[in-house]
Amino acid sequence: MQNEGVQGGVRLLLRMEGAALLALAVAAYGHWCVPQGQGWGLWAACFLLPDLALLAYLVGPRTGAACYNSTHSLLGAVACLCLALAGAGGYWLAAGLVWAAHIGFDRMLGYGLKYGSGFGHTHLGRIGRERSSAKAE
Repeated sequence: MQNEGVQGGVRLLLRMEGAALLALAVAAYGHWCVPQGQGWGLWAACFLLPDLALLAYLVGPRTGAACYNSTHSLLGAVACLCLALAGAGGYWLAAGLVWAAHIGFDRMLGYGLKYGSGFGHTHLGRIGRERSSAKAE
């Protein structure tokens, strides 16, 4: 039997962490960004932007995984938040919060960082068809 990633209570805990990150980022955006003029329209327009990295899968699974992971790791969102804290402007805060919320949303749904072996192989276990075929084995 192949390793299917995290399971049971640990999987639930990781999904709950994603939901908590999503909720915190949405609340922070509403508290700090909306009063400064970055409205919910900007939020909606930017929320799915990290998923444009999925287009890199057209090149191949290794390139796709590298691009996907670069936009679905918290490092970029934290960098934006650090720039905002350093005084670079409110749009950096908005970008960091929207980006973090997107990552939290994906983690809540069970989407993890990808391995180069295929889209369905994530650090949280298999997803999609790969997960279905693993259960059948």
